[in-house]
Amino acid sequence: MTSLRLRAPPLVVHVVFRFDVGGLENGVVNLINQMPADAYRHVVVALTEATDFRKRVQRSDVEFIELHKPPGHAIWLYPRLYRLFKHLRPAIVHTRNLAALEVAVPAWLAGVPVRLHGEHGRDVDDLKGEKRRYQWMRRLYRPFVSGYIALSRDLAQYLTNKVGVPERRIVQIYNGVDAAHFNPPRTALRPAIAGCPFSDPDLWIVGTVGRMQTVKDQLTLARAFVLALRQRPALGTRLRLAMIGDGPLRAQAQALLDEAGVSELCWLPGERADVAEVMQGLSCFALPSLAEGISNTILEAMASGLPVIATDVGGNPDLVTSGVTGEIVPAARPDLLAAALLRLADDPARAASMGQAGRAEVERRFSLQAMVAAYQSLYDRFTDRSVRIEQQA
Repeated sequence: MTSLRLRAPPLVVHVVFRFDVGGLENGVVNLINQMPADAYRHVVVALTEATDFRKRVQRSDVEFIELHKPPGHAIWLYPRLYRLFKHLRPAIVHTRNLAALEVAVPAWLAGVPVRLHGEHGRDVDDLKGEKRRYQWMRRLYRPFVSGYIALSRDLAQYLTNKVGVPERRIVQIYNGVDAAHFNPPRTALRPAIAGCPFSDPDLWIVGTVGRMQTVKDQLTLARAFVLALRQRPALGTRLRLAMIGDGPLRAQAQALLDEAGVSELCWLPGERADVAEVMQGLSCFALPSLAEGISNTILEAMASGLPVIATDVGGNPDLVTSGVTGEIVPAARPDLLAAALLRLADDPARAASMGQAGRAEVERRFSLQAMVAAYQSLYDRFTDRSVRIEQQA
């Protein structure tokens, strides 16, 4: 019998709606980069387009395929997808989120033996998971899916309670973070962020990182910052706000801060590529989202030794232990977010202790290695690869 080691590793086709900057796509990049090359080969299919974000994939053998799908159902792409899968002959097609779920149908028709589907976060127009149409769509494609991956307890419960997926068909896998790339500053003094006007190490900088769009709700953080300064004017000498990212809310946030007369205490530089260095220059991280799956930026902040203030949505409570690694507050409540900011700004030692606890939690539960091992184990189980490797040993 030909040794399994002489054969090409099985192929996994990752299907996303659009391959661009985002937590879902970052997870795909980390998975491909960190998984041993002799375990699985990878192809990424973008139903619409793959941007320059693809350059973050470090393996030269990964192909990106763009289908330029127009708005609406992808049924017109089914023949092309069928031919593609017949040509590629993947062992696994791994779709992510509702926008890519229907690809399980042409994969099944093409005889792909394993069709996995990952739920990474709420749909942007269904933040509470209550839309029956989306539940029905997920039920419709359920027979074509071999197994599900939920990134948070919240999403696992949604699949079970709203979509009717049996618990035995769901595996929960948390995102992992590169704790070697994102790490606390090497010195006790907070380093200055390149280009940031707040270089005084005595300043207390609360920051957020992410695309500035409605679901991320950075306007609530801006309002909370203004409220905190109104309630404690003396903090104006020390408290600063950094909002990193670009998008529709950036101009609105800047206008809100201008109108409140605090714009000189805030920094909105747009998108940055040096997020790890930015994190090291912050004192606290805040995520005011209206919905989340498992937030990569929360994990990056925790790995950087920052206390985290996050809203009580999606997988945020899975990551942040209130009172230990940060604070959890209700969404869309700038008053309660402001109170949390004040508590941590008034007690920098406690905030620093929370940041240290968050770093330890990342090393214990949310390492990149743990995430990759969980996906590889899942792939092996569905392809019986681990059994066959043992038989060939």
